[in-house]
Amino acid sequence: MDIKITIIDRQGIPHKIDAPTDMNMNVMELVRSYELAPDGTIGICGGMAMCASCQCYVLSNHELPEKSDDEDAMLAEAFHVKENSRLGCQLHIKPEMEGLQIELAPES
Repeated sequence: MDIKITIIDRQGIPHKIDAPTDMNMNVMELVRSYELAPDGTIGICGGMAMCASCQCYVLSNHELPEKSDDEDAMLAEAFHVKENSRLGCQLHIKPEMEGLQIELAPES
């Protein structure tokens, strides 16, 4: 089953995309598969929460899983961090994320 997610790219352009909930994909992989960020600028560590290249801002009011210690530590060192910052690689696509709105953080 697909859900609709809006991702605002680094140029400020919103993209309403279909996100599969049955493939265990995360937001970073979604951004990559839809090519919403240039190659080599997102998911540099491969989704291990070891870089902040997939940092995004959660704009909608969704209940999301708590940040892991790794995600918290990585965001503590990242640039452009806001209160609503998350690492896209740590947000796995689930049905309850229907209508999620996120914005990609600027490249550091």
